[in-house]
Formats: sequence, structure tokens, C-alpha cells
Amino acid sequence: MLALFDLDNTLIDRRGSLEEWVRHFVRFRSLPPAAGPVISKRLRARAYPADLAEVGAIFGLSVPAEELWREYTEGMAGAARCLPGAERGLGELRDTGWTLGVATNGAGDIQRAKLTSTGLTRFFDGVCVSEEVGVRKPARQFFEAAAKLCGTDLRLGGWMVGDNPETDIEGGRAAGLHTMWIAAGRQWPTNVRSPDVVVADVAEATAALSVLAL
Repeated sequence: MLALFDLDNTLIDRRGSLEEWVRHFVRFRSLPPAAGPVISKRLRARAYPADLAEVGAIFGLSVPAEELWREYTEGMAGAARCLPGAERGLGELRDTGWTLGVATNGAGDIQRAKLTSTGLTRFFDGVCVSEEVGVRKPARQFFEAAAKLCGTDLRLGGWMVGDNPETDIEGGRAAGLHTMWIAAGRQWPTNVRSPDVVVADVAEATAALSVLAL
């Protein structure tokens, strides 16, 4: 059985990593403290080289965009931390025969750097990053590519586990997958079809999948 996992704020704490990186960046670049919230807001949803170039322009940094992106990539990878229970849960799923994949939007270099730095790569049969396959969640083509990279076929079914109601849950459902939403203390949006399963965090998600495999 296939289980696809989102990466940011599902397996790793991107919010925490971003805040840590922003604090370091503001100090290193001698920016005013007020710059921190501006940068965090600009990069909260997503970050690509163009976003770092815009940050540099906003604060008048005479630094090549490529250098800022490299600084961001290396810093975020260094600050990346697995959410509690991720490694243990993924290892148990592999032991019970699940086919596991990462299904994440984002730039290939930084997403893979985070997987490497946290040691998560070893748990997965395939890694699907939107920039690398040329299509983003919630498009069905993305999930087809993710299944193929894991050595299986989307038509055989499986699960999508993630924290984003639109890209992970709606996208996964439309692609024919069962869906598991990581609530992380939030309420499911009103007037939106519910996921198949709601869990608190990734540890609860992997435990639920383990039961399904029995």
C-alpha cells in the first residue's frame, strides 16, 4: 500500500526552522529588528530564488540573488528538525511493508537538502518535488508522478497525509487517494468536505496507518 507524505509542517517543523533562520539572517545582515516579521511573512507560504531576491531588494542588500538563495537553502537545511515521532513512525511503516513517498511542493534543492539533513531520505521509496516534475499539488498529474517515482501506480490507490486542506487533502482526494489530515491544533475548515481521517500529528498519522495495514 502506498502512503504519500507532505514534507513541510507534516514531517518537519518548517515554521520553527523559518523563524530560526530569519533571526540569524537579520543578525548576520545587520538588519533592523523590524525586518524579521516582514521576511517571515514574505517566506511563510513558500520560498523560491525570486522570493529571496525580493527580500534583498526590499532591504537594499547588495548581495547577488544566488548568494541569498544559497544562504537560505543551507540555513533552512541546518535548522530543519523532524516533528516528534516522524522517524520512528516511518520506520515502523516500512517494516510492515508500506511503500512510502514524499509529495511536496517547493524547490528541489532546498526540499532535498532538508530531507538529507534530517535523515528522512532513507525511509522513502520516492521523492516528488513540484519544481522537479513541473507540476504542483493539488494537480492530479503531481500525484501520478509521485506514485510513479515510488514504483507504483496511482490507480492502485493509497493514502495522502498532510497538513494543507487544499493541496494535500482536496488534491489527494481528487486523485483517488484516501486522505489523512494533520490538524496540529486547528479545526477543519467549514463547508469543506472532511478528510477520511483527522489526526493530531505525524506520530498519530503513522500509528493510524500501521493499524490499517493489519
